[in-house]
Amino acid sequence: MPSGARRYDPDRRQRIIDAAIRVVGDRGIAGLSHRSAAAEADVPLGSTTYHFKTLDDLLVAALQQANEGFAQAVARSAALADPDADLAAALAHLLGELLAADRGRVELEYELYLAALRRPALRPVAAAWCEAVAAALTPRTDPLTARALVAAMDGIGLQVLLTDTAYDEGYAREVLRRILRQD
Repeated sequence: MPSGARRYDPDRRQRIIDAAIRVVGDRGIAGLSHRSAAAEADVPLGSTTYHFKTLDDLLVAALQQANEGFAQAVARSAALADPDADLAAALAHLLGELLAADRGRVELEYELYLAALRRPALRPVAAAWCEAVAAALTPRTDPLTARALVAAMDGIGLQVLLTDTAYDEGYAREVLRRILRQD
């Protein structure tokens, strides 16, 4: 390659985001830096600062990517699309599937999500996630109830992770039914 020529690498930005997610998964938010992301992505340090001027910019991109999974799972759920399906049961089942599929990934998502408490730049992304999941639920319920369902599922998921207990689908279903006033 001639001196001064840039290497064409259209996937570099995405590799840096993926690397940041791996670093946070392995070392936590405190372990993430431009240097650690660059090393994990096997790119020059300047690439991380080119694509993400601040560490918060990188965390925002990582949180956006991590958040996509649950909102998409809710939006794609066939049971949630069926107006005759038991919404509380479908949500409780979906939450259980997500917690069981990759607990480490869910822990990572919550770590990024809760980082918004200390990093204001992440708050709009965290709020957008809540809004996306609530929006996916509004065809089946009103917006206020949808937000309450999101809050309850968030709380139940967080409790399972923090207490290292098994997910109790029956408990989750009953809590969600009460929110939906199906008790």
